[in-house]
Amino acid sequence: MTVSTTTSSAANVAGFQNAGSVAAATSSTNASGGSTSIANNFDQFLTLLTTQLRNQSPLDPLDTNQFTAQLVQFAGVEQQLKMNDTMSALLALNKTNTSTDAVGFIGSTITADGATTPLKNGAAVWQVSSPAAGSATITIKNSSGSVVQTIQGSLKQGDQTFAWDGTTSTGVKAPDGDYTITVDGKDLSGTAITARTEIIGVVDGVDLTGASPLLKIGAISVAIENVKRVIKPQSGA
Repeated sequence: MTVSTTTSSAANVAGFQNAGSVAAATSSTNASGGSTSIANNFDQFLTLLTTQLRNQSPLDPLDTNQFTAQLVQFAGVEQQLKMNDTMSALLALNKTNTSTDAVGFIGSTITADGATTPLKNGAAVWQVSSPAAGSATITIKNSSGSVVQTIQGSLKQGDQTFAWDGTTSTGVKAPDGDYTITVDGKDLSGTAITARTEIIGVVDGVDLTGASPLLKIGAISVAIENVKRVIKPQSGA
């Protein structure tokens, strides 16, 4: 964040730069690296101010009110930079805490919003939540987006589990990998309904490279805010 202000100028005295211009220049210092330069410029500001006061003309004295206002302005910029540094420290601490919390998910079984889950050893499971009873056409696609199976089934109102054994529409077994389902549902009157899908899996890693940590279920990434339920492993399991 860059903090900038504008101040009115005053005449130079005895060849010295106006002290107010130092404050104005300093006020545009970038917050990320301004802590050191703000202190140096503050000392320079006071030196120039006292020098100008010593060399002022008795017939045309400097406006002390103006310098007082500039001093207050300078202090305000310094306070803003300190506040920015404090906020940066708090954000860094919050990210550290969030990362620590994310690592705590490793080994836990989670249920989260999503439609992509791994097929492993001939088994893939999704949770489906329907607002009403009816029927559904469930389309299963592989990681390349190709349809491998289409299944007709019934829906009940509420939560239910959909399990797939990996059998494709050609009768062969699909290889292990990530598969995505689409649920096109209709209620008993034939009106289209939206069924929500959730995935279930064991967290085996955490990706900390982004702004927010992502839980990993194999190659699948899950944002922490999408997690709905967590089952911790039993002690000694």
